[in-house]
Amino acid sequence: MLHRIFGIETEYGLLINQEQPDRPPSWIAHQIIDHLFRTKRAGVLDLHHRGYDEPPGNGGFLLNGGRMYVDMGHLEFASPECHSLRDLVASDRAGDWLLQDAIEELGLSENVSVIKNNIDHETDATFGCHENYLVSRNFPFSYNGLGKLIPFLVTRQIFTGAGRIGATENIDGWIPLEQLSREPDLLQQPSNRLTIPYQISQRADYIVNDFFEWVQHNRAIINTRDEPLADPTQFRRIHLLVGDSNLSEIATALKMGTTGLVLQLIEDGHAPNGLDFTDPVEALRQVSRDQERTWMLTLATGETLSAIDIQERFLECAQTQYQGQDEETDWILQEWEEVLRDLRGDYTTLVGRVDWASKLWLLETFRQQEHLAWEDPWLKSLDLEYHNVDPHKGLYFGLMDEGKAPCVTTRDAIELAKYSPPRDTRAFGRGEVIRYLADSSWSGIQEPEDEARQFPPYVINWSVFQVRGSKAFIMPDPFRSYIQEVRTHLKL
Repeated sequence: MLHRIFGIETEYGLLINQEQPDRPPSWIAHQIIDHLFRTKRAGVLDLHHRGYDEPPGNGGFLLNGGRMYVDMGHLEFASPECHSLRDLVASDRAGDWLLQDAIEELGLSENVSVIKNNIDHETDATFGCHENYLVSRNFPFSYNGLGKLIPFLVTRQIFTGAGRIGATENIDGWIPLEQLSREPDLLQQPSNRLTIPYQISQRADYIVNDFFEWVQHNRAIINTRDEPLADPTQFRRIHLLVGDSNLSEIATALKMGTTGLVLQLIEDGHAPNGLDFTDPVEALRQVSRDQERTWMLTLATGETLSAIDIQERFLECAQTQYQGQDEETDWILQEWEEVLRDLRGDYTTLVGRVDWASKLWLLETFRQQEHLAWEDPWLKSLDLEYHNVDPHKGLYFGLMDEGKAPCVTTRDAIELAKYSPPRDTRAFGRGEVIRYLADSSWSGIQEPEDEARQFPPYVINWSVFQVRGSKAFIMPDPFRSYIQEVRTHLKL
């Protein structure tokens, strides 16, 4: 798409299919990291501390230009920088495939499942799917500018949500005031999850603010941390953690593509006005939990619109301004229009394209066949199995096998993306560095000595790398591949 670099960071759940496992998921996560980097040579491990919680050997950059590492006990894959949505979807799926390959090669596939979702039903813990969008430094990074993005993000869950059974309250000690006024005995109740059998978003219950800089205990609709990972005089990085991880390739492309277009509307001064909410966080939950799926919302102006109405306002602006801009933009505009049209009818027409609808249809079909109540643990188990990245077990892949789930990419493109970066971003140059280091003796280092911890043989970050014996090489522009400059620098 025009002037946009995309990236997705996915945190995965690890499900151990044993009643009394002898190893915790975090131990398995580190076994997978060791296998990918030390056995398969799919990248090079960090030999330096990246942070207090990222010691040497915790993860590293992959041959495809992305990163795989352990974050707060979770496996996390950060895709390489992508300039097209098809590259992004292929890279996102490649992360799933790399992990599933490792599970099988380690002989763990019978007892361990990689789950691409955002909640633990037993502990109510959440783990995220973070979206990254490169914008110009001139982007109106203010309440007035970013505020125009809020109504879009609150309502886009109607086609980007992954769906979940139940609800979660009292997240990290937060109890919204409107819930206290509505339910004065909330503190005495363990949960109201059974009164909400199904909702369309997994992350909605965990968002407690509209804007906030830090992410772990004050999750906001928009993260305002200024960390461009590029030339800070030219670029900003919009970092979002409000969305769900998607299995549907259409949903992934729509999530990123429509958001990219709305950011362009804001950059160009064409975003629709008058769609603000008095309380965006409450509106986010209201949409997610609406059992009738009418998704009616009251704006700060007092006007009542549905989430579909609000999305159509953004769509109309984008069609007016950007129809014909490029092939990928036109594809997104068409898919966006079609999914909004179908959301006004029977939700089952969205099976295969929208994750919450696909999962709901599968659960409802099974529930009726077996005469189960929504609180039955069997359904919760099926909820998780929808997100299993194993194509032989994951329920979503059953839809693909039946031809019910259209694809954006191909198997060949995903296989290529496991070990090769996009060729039109700086990930291409970084991939060349990774390949050079993976072929060197340094890649066989098991545990760096004290001297290597202080002066490692190489250091790699998103916008710079340095190999011992040479100067630091800076890559400030994510739109450039730097491939020839990197080869010259490495004397290849």
